[in-house]
Amino acid sequence: MTIIKNIYRYPVKGLSAEALSETHLQACSSLQDDRRFGIALGSTNLNLNNRGWMPKNHFLMQAKNPKLTQLETKYDHVTQSLTILRRGKQVSRGQLSSPIGRTMIEDFLTAFMGDEARGCVKIFETQTGEMLSDQSKPFVSLINLASIRDIGRVTGMELDPIRFRGNFYFESDAPWLENNWLDKTFNLGGATFKVVAPVGRCVATHVNPETSKRDVNILKSLQSAFGHTNCGVFAEIVQTGTVQTNDVIKIT
Repeated sequence: MTIIKNIYRYPVKGLSAEALSETHLQACSSLQDDRRFGIALGSTNLNLNNRGWMPKNHFLMQAKNPKLTQLETKYDHVTQSLTILRRGKQVSRGQLSSPIGRTMIEDFLTAFMGDEARGCVKIFETQTGEMLSDQSKPFVSLINLASIRDIGRVTGMELDPIRFRGNFYFESDAPWLENNWLDKTFNLGGATFKVVAPVGRCVATHVNPETSKRDVNILKSLQSAFGHTNCGVFAEIVQTGTVQTNDVIKIT
């Protein structure tokens, strides 16, 4: 049996996760507010009239900017306000729908990131239905906690699953069973999904979310032990519905 243990979204690309107990999903979309915003580098030439998907190299991201893991964020969907904390203390807050609010967040992040900001950063918001994931289409990601434990066995470390930045974490009896789901559909809660691709991993997984240090080479360990650099699968939402923790994945 495969049971959903955790649901996460990441309102701002590169910043901390937000845990959910349930989420209502729309077909051909992603989790509401997942990677809705990005922190565009000062060197990025933004076209604010085009708020579609953009490649990740235009933004601050944990793969290149592990310092971001020092920040904890809280996003309020109703007010569209972002609160940033460091070591438990609030260091910035602003309403992302307001020019003044965005400027407050941008000024803090520019100062905090220093040279890594490549100038003055800008908050970029996608249009409805888009998201700033590594994929140009709005997929969700599912990660097998048993697979993460298997990677931990190989590396000799207990790995925090959040370093893999997935949407749905599920518990199962066997590691890597998700690798057999490609092109299959499954029901989860009231929604239906189709698995479209494995999640190819990058050096962001090398960063310990607690220490902000690169403490393990996940890619090398995956390739050496398993012959690939994947962990998890991407899925397309094909039927609208609500998913909760403890829902069961039912392959059809």
